[in-house]
Amino acid sequence: MIMVSHTGGFLCSSNFPTVSCVFYVYRVGKAALDSVNLKGHSFLTLKDFNAEEIKHILWVSADLKHRIKHRGEYVPLLQGKSIAMIFEKRSTRTRMSTETGFSLLGGHPCFLTPQDIHLGVNESTTDTARVLSGLADVVLARVYSHSSLEHLDIDASIPIINGLSDLYHPIQVLADLLTLQEHYGSLKGLTLAWIGDGNNVLHSFMMSLAKLGVNLKVATPKGYEPDANVTQEAQLLSKQFGTKLQFLMDPMETARDSSVLVTDTWVSMGQEEEKKKRLKDFLGYQITMQTGSVAAPDWTFLHCLPRKAEEVDDEVFYSPRSLVFTEAENRKWTIMGLMVCILTDYTPQIPKLKF
Repeated sequence: MIMVSHTGGFLCSSNFPTVSCVFYVYRVGKAALDSVNLKGHSFLTLKDFNAEEIKHILWVSADLKHRIKHRGEYVPLLQGKSIAMIFEKRSTRTRMSTETGFSLLGGHPCFLTPQDIHLGVNESTTDTARVLSGLADVVLARVYSHSSLEHLDIDASIPIINGLSDLYHPIQVLADLLTLQEHYGSLKGLTLAWIGDGNNVLHSFMMSLAKLGVNLKVATPKGYEPDANVTQEAQLLSKQFGTKLQFLMDPMETARDSSVLVTDTWVSMGQEEEKKKRLKDFLGYQITMQTGSVAAPDWTFLHCLPRKAEEVDDEVFYSPRSLVFTEAENRKWTIMGLMVCILTDYTPQIPKLKF
């Protein structure tokens, strides 16, 4: 006879006349009736998630970080589950954070390179989505075209996570938000200054910051502005939530009174042929201590990495104001939090975070 305690305490087997019990060191929180429920949801863009849903993902992430890193607990919430990881583009942080995170939670990650799977070439995206739906519990795809993710999501019966696309990089921004919440204690009222290319990371900030009460100032060289449709949507969000959204061309004016200075690579994968022109066009956009001199007194710096010296100098990058290595580590905790949210009914044990 098998008896199982669903409150997470023990499992006993009885083969009369003896009884043996195994005690577990973890507990799965009970799902509250009024809690956010993201189970079964795909994660393609933060545009699709409201403020409470984003806060919930960050809360779960902080809880896992506390329990696993700081308390040394074993929390196998994803035991028996597998993730298919499709990488059209290489990545240190996305691969390591997802593989180690999924494994820490008791699951099995399966890494697929372009040599293993070539979306829409050897097999249609529709067929790939249906095949993976029968073999895995979730797919994380790091792709060139955002439309590849949308096609996967249409035909898959399991959640699809955007590991990066040309349009959005939402899992990066989750890590950034957790990093800032940890550092400042809350997010509301902060002003983030983006100085650099109008790329996928910026787009994900534009789809999330206003919902959390964060102001955004953007400086890009002419011709490198963010996508027009994303900009229009961001303007509506800023108006709806009462935050400030400014588009400038002067890096110093953008940094003025800002809480957080952020940049990213000027030359992304697939843009190598444009490198010479891009370096010329971005002259004057390097973040230095001079840039920080006009920012808020407690300003900090973020960069999603990998970093080049022309984007930010060593003095800023390796200074106490730089949160980049905590930001990189939080890629693991936030992807873990996201996967737990979309695959389980877990409720965090720590108090809700202040936002």
